[in-house]
Amino acid sequence: MFVITGATGNVGSELVRILAAAGERVAAVSRRAPEQALPAGVRHHRADLAEPRSLRPALEGAEALFLLVAGEDPQAVLELAAANGVRRVVLLSSQGVGTRPELYRHPAAFEEAVRSSGLEWTVLRSGGLDSNAFAWAESIRTHRTAAAPFGDVGLPTVDPADVAEVAAAVLRGTGHAGSTYDLTGPAPVTPRERAGAIAEAIGAPVRFVEQSPGEARARMLTFMPEPAVEGTLSILGAPVAAELAVSPAVERILGRAPRPFADWAHRAAPAFR
Repeated sequence: MFVITGATGNVGSELVRILAAAGERVAAVSRRAPEQALPAGVRHHRADLAEPRSLRPALEGAEALFLLVAGEDPQAVLELAAANGVRRVVLLSSQGVGTRPELYRHPAAFEEAVRSSGLEWTVLRSGGLDSNAFAWAESIRTHRTAAAPFGDVGLPTVDPADVAEVAAAVLRGTGHAGSTYDLTGPAPVTPRERAGAIAEAIGAPVRFVEQSPGEARARMLTFMPEPAVEGTLSILGAPVAAELAVSPAVERILGRAPRPFADWAHRAAPAFR
């Protein structure tokens, strides 16, 4: 059985769907009840990674764990998993651990805990997700505008469905133990280009508004901790070479190129209409 934490999120919900469609037994874990029905046969468990003991019922009989960076005690989660028979853990981390470790200490601590857990492990370092554009959903629906800083700086953001497919392949397959994979999309795309792709997907014009870094920081601080805000802004505004590079990992693992942002925009179009 596979235990999927963050099972109602952009990556986790797709991962649950993929595994269930493949006939695997799945325990879907989230802090809140899912808003949409889970695939047939999937068990849901309400639990919080900030309270590791709440995971115990979900872990009974599990062989593998998909773990998010959440909570403050990854070692307790991993010890509980091992005590319940889990042999393999796949951690969804951040590309920033490799490029800006001083700003990404929280996911770095999770990576260290996973590597020293004694379990078979794989780390997936995701670049920025295409689904971060959902932050524009309300402003595009109501005002047909999208605001972001650094409008002409492109990054190879990755489709959460690709991250989920990679996670499923790693959870179910062999040859990935002890590996760390950077996951990106197929090409850098600027915020201005992302707004244009959404406009095309919904069949309506979307005006792009470039924010100052200060404006973006103030908004991001309303829903992100300050270290994460600083790390995100530094990547968005002054990406280093490794953050601009397209990783071969998605294509190597899945046998196909990663999906472009426009593909995600068309699938997500109803949220912006």
